[in-house]
Order: sequence, then C-alpha cells, then structure tokens
Amino acid sequence: MSSIKSATPILEVRNLITQVATPIGAKTIIDNLSFTLNSEETLCIAGESGSGKSVTALSIMGLLPPSARVTQGKILLEGQNIIGLSDRQMQNIRGSDIAMIFQEPMTSLNPVMSIGNQLIEAISTHQNIYGRAAEAIALSSLDAVRINESKKRMKQYPHELSGGMRQRVMIAMALSCNPKVLIADEPTTALDVTIQAQTLSLMNDLKRDFNTSIILITHDMGVVAEMADNVIVMHQGKIIESQPVKDLFVTPKETYTKNLLAAVPKLGSFKDIPPIAKHVGKSSEIIKPLIEVRDLTVRFDIKGGLLQRPISRVHAVENLSFDLFPGETLALVGESGCGKSTIGKSLTNLIPWSGSIKIDGQELAGLSSREMLPVRRKMQMVFQDPHAALDPRMTVGDLVGEPLLIHKLASGSELRDRVEKLFIQVGLSPDIMGQSVMDRHPHEFSGGQRQRICIARALSLEPKVIIADESVSALDVSVQAQVLDLLQEIQDELDISYLFISHDMAVVEQVCHRVAVMLLGQIVECGPRDVVFNNPQHPYTKRLLDAVPIADPTIVRKDRNLPTGEVPSPIQALDYVPVISEFRHIGKGHFVRYFQE
Repeated sequence: MSSIKSATPILEVRNLITQVATPIGAKTIIDNLSFTLNSEETLCIAGESGSGKSVTALSIMGLLPPSARVTQGKILLEGQNIIGLSDRQMQNIRGSDIAMIFQEPMTSLNPVMSIGNQLIEAISTHQNIYGRAAEAIALSSLDAVRINESKKRMKQYPHELSGGMRQRVMIAMALSCNPKVLIADEPTTALDVTIQAQTLSLMNDLKRDFNTSIILITHDMGVVAEMADNVIVMHQGKIIESQPVKDLFVTPKETYTKNLLAAVPKLGSFKDIPPIAKHVGKSSEIIKPLIEVRDLTVRFDIKGGLLQRPISRVHAVENLSFDLFPGETLALVGESGCGKSTIGKSLTNLIPWSGSIKIDGQELAGLSSREMLPVRRKMQMVFQDPHAALDPRMTVGDLVGEPLLIHKLASGSELRDRVEKLFIQVGLSPDIMGQSVMDRHPHEFSGGQRQRICIARALSLEPKVIIADESVSALDVSVQAQVLDLLQEIQDELDISYLFISHDMAVVEQVCHRVAVMLLGQIVECGPRDVVFNNPQHPYTKRLLDAVPIADPTIVRKDRNLPTGEVPSPIQALDYVPVISEFRHIGKGHFVRYFQE
C-alpha cells in the first residue's frame, strides 16, 4: 500500500443522487454521495452487493442504463463538472481522462476482435494515433502489465487467454491512454488468489509509474486493507463511514462497519482451534473411510483440424487418491484448472473416469444410471452459482421437494411437511408476511437465501456426503459467514461429511479438518488443517498461502513469494506421459509430494 504523495483533488463527487425509474415511481439508489479522490491516491469503495458501489462508478463514467439518471449533485474532474456533458464530450473524457476496468473481462472484451485490434482501436479513438505508432503503444501497454509473449497475444482472441490474462488486457487497455483516474470495479473477484495478488501488485506498480489515481470497488476487505489509502463503506446507496484505511480497521465507528469487518475470515485465526471430526484423535479405533478414491484419472481429448481428430489432451486429474471419513470436512484447494471440480463430478459419475471410487464400500465403476440412483442418495452436491443451479420456472418448494419425488420417498402433504422442515433447518422461515416462502420463485430471493435453498435441496435425501463446489465464493462476506456457520451446524447435528472445494485459503482454514492442495490434477500436499497451514512444505502451498490478502493494514508483508506468469496448463500433447512423483509422510498425517528445490 502506497502513501499519498499529495492532497490535490483530481475528482470530487458532491451530493450525488442517482435514481432509477420503476413502475411505482423513481427509486433512489445513490443517496447524497460525496467524496474526494486525491492525486496518486487509491480510494476503496467497500460494501456488500446492492450497496450502490457499481452504480457510483457508472454515474461517474456516464454509463448508466436508460432507466437510471443522475438527478442531483456534481462530479468535478479537475474542477470541471462532467454531469450534463453531451455523449461526444463524454467520449473524449472516457479512456483519456477516466478509464474503467469491469468485473468480468470476458464480457467486456469483443470476442470477434483480436486483442491487438481492440487495444489499437482504444488508442486510435482517444489519442488520434494510428498504424504502427498505435501498435507500438499497444505492445508497450501489454508489456507494462507483464503479459508474456506480447506480440503473440496481440494476434490472439479473448477466448484463447486465461481469466488472469484477460484481466491484464483490460488493465492494459485502460492504461494505454494514461488516464488521470482508473476505476476498477471488482477487478479480482473472479480470479484465483495468486492471480489476484499479481493483479493488485501490478495496479500498485502502475499507479506509481503512471501517476494514476485509483477508485477500487470491492467487497473483499482483505483487498481493501492491502490497497487503500482511504476507504468509503457504502450501504443501501449511502456512505456509512469514511476513514483512512488504518483508522477504519483499527477503530471503526459504525456498527455496520464493525459487523462487516468481524465477518471477514482471517487466515491464521482458526489455527489454534482443534478439528472436531469424529475420527481425529481416536487411534485405538479403526475408522472406516466413507469415501475411498484410488488412482482416479480423468482426461479429455481436444479435437481439431478438418477431420476433428484428437490433437491434444487435457490431463484434468492424474492418479489421485484420498479418503474422506465420517463427520469430516476435507478441503480440496488450488487454482482454476487444477482438477478440483472435476473430482466432484467424478464422484457423482457425471463425467467419464478411470480408477476406483468407493462410497460406503460400494464400488462406483461400471454402475448404470439406475444403479447410481441409490448411491446419489448418499452423496449430494451444492454448486457455486445458486442462481444457475435453480430452475427459474419452478417454485423453491418444488425444487427442494423434487429429489424426494424422484426417489419416491414422499408425496402429498407428507412431502410439503418435509420440505417445510428443510426450510426451517437451513434458517428460512416457511412464511414471510403471510406468504409461503415455498411458493416463491428463485429470483425473489437474495444470493445467500438461494444458496440456503440449494443446501436444503441437498439435505432432502439425508445424504452422508455433501460436495460443496465453491459454494460460498460468490457470496458477500457477511452472507458467506452465515452459510459457513449453517454448514457447521448441519454437520454437528447430522454427522455429515463435506468435500469442500475452494480456492479461498482463509475460508478453508475456517471449515476444514484436513486439507489437500492440488496442482495440475495431482495432490501435492495433504494433512490436518493446522499442520498444513502452520508448516507448509510444498513450494506451491507456500505460494498459495502467501498470496492471501490479509485484512489488516498494519501488517506490511515484504519479500512475498508470489508466482510469476500464468498458472501451468493441464493441456498436453497426445504422447505426453505424466510424471507422478512419490508422496512422503513427514509425520502427523502430513503428506508431501516429492519436489526438486
């Protein structure tokens, strides 16, 4: 985090009110907002979904949808009020004076234009520079954001790049015209923890090198602590609190801010809490694993050419083995593409695999769909995006009761009674304001409520195992804390086992008994939570832990072991033979795959 070099205001927002048209009249979504952004400062706007963070950015950029408009206030860019300027005048300001990085780079980049052409178009539009001169600036912009093989990337299309690389292209495009203000709207939410750390480090370096002021919009308080000079906390369109970053974290004034900070999972805060899995510490008992996975391998061919023959192969999971015990939470952690979700799909027989998977001693290899039906009663899945996982045409009562109908376990009034109990079990009241919750549709609920509905559906068959695939990563921090507490309560009550798939090490530390770290389809380190987190042995585990943002601005980390470049790809040539190095047991159930220093 850099210090403020000067206190010259570059952007001032005064008494801003933004309203949106609704069938019952205008609704205020930004209410009397005021703040100042100084030269070479990073101002973080923090808050939960729906607080008005992104609408604030769109109001400044003049990019509000037709149904919304600024009805009051001023936005002063170096003293000039930009509210009320024509579209042509705003086009001259956007990109050259104020640039914006959006949350999802894949939807922000044109899929039918090469990366180079998109960069050159932005440079030509805002700087009137064309041809080779524009191409040279585009190349230097890609080099500035540390994209390797920049000449090759210029010719590629967005779908050919990873998420982290696409986000760097967006940053390069935003900085190619040397804007005075850079607005970054949740720029790291969709990124893995190591790519997030690289992106944040890059933004700090670019702020210093290009003398750019940054407005960083985020709900991640760890990112706020590492990046901000000053912080605004928003709730329901209003500023709840505004302070320098250290003051906000050390002495928050408002109850909402205090609750927001208290809900943040902090890496290291759960290390001294002992695991409570039933098998831990009972060496005299022989506890049989609930799930046994041996030599699991999943590969996918990539076809191409005129005849659509295999040209390469994805080695998603390679020779992987692990056990999951009754009442235990085992976390699979790693970056995108490491094979975490593939394992979850393999356990539920949703994709082809080889090796051995046993649940309750029953081998799953070779089972037909009919034979898998009773197995699926024992093992249910909670997906990352509850909105996509729930059919929008069905009521939530029907969605939760559907598994009971499929397995012919209940019908009629008994079915409704059981569904009602499931709603109560996950903390949702069956009736709100006289209307049955079960008769509503998914879009009528918040993200956290929808995830509770997905958990209720998973619990309907009384499973022994729940596979939670990034089940809280899309939720706000306070809602995330509620869902994690709910999962813990359910485990305590029902003795359910969880396979918890995540890339968030702080969340993993909070919920798991054992942790398995994955890289390129293999487990590289595995052991009890406190042992792995306190004494990581594999270099990749150390990098993952070192990349986690710490929600404490008083801690300044030096010599961080951040990775460089992109995450290694699992795509290999057809003749590639994977190297499976040996696992070493270094004591206390701690296993590390052999690596060369």
